[in-house]
Amino acid sequence: MPDFAEPLARLIQEFKRLPGIGQKSAQRLAFHVLRTPREDAERLATALVDVKDKLGLCAACNNISDGELCNFCRDPHRDRSSICVVEEPHNILPIETTRQFSGLYHVLHGSLSPLRGIGPEQLKIVNLLERVQAEEIQELIIATNPTVEGEATAVYLSRLMKPLGVKVTRIAMGIPVGSDLEFADEVTMGKSLENRREM
Repeated sequence: MPDFAEPLARLIQEFKRLPGIGQKSAQRLAFHVLRTPREDAERLATALVDVKDKLGLCAACNNISDGELCNFCRDPHRDRSSICVVEEPHNILPIETTRQFSGLYHVLHGSLSPLRGIGPEQLKIVNLLERVQAEEIQELIIATNPTVEGEATAVYLSRLMKPLGVKVTRIAMGIPVGSDLEFADEVTMGKSLENRREM
């Protein structure tokens, strides 16, 4: 690796710590910052610090928020009778882009994984239980990832919530639109058959 001036080498090292950024990408980013006007670098630095200083978690749903409640929980037009449960805040975006769900969200901040030492007490499940008991929730849509951990979390939540009289549903999984059946693995194909619906 070539020797860079210490501030540039330090910036490259910091960029390399970001997910998906290798040595070459880190160098490109660092040289880009070096070439831009000071004001651009200051805006970037301020934006980075603001993310840490001005954002927290929504008191109701644990989504990222710049106030006590996030935009979804503050919105009076959202359907307050249904909650979609996701693992991480970034899982909300794909659901919102469909424009098919108008309810509220609940972010668990992970999924059950005994091998990694993540049990129910490490997730944001207690306040979900409190929300379901305190509010008039009619449906809980579980939209955890289609992984072993996501499935275990979905089953756990279903067993926890069903005695409360809440309808618990799981998002369907199967063949993506535009793909070819010959490339589907047996688990995906099995889920597609299991989640079929009448036409």
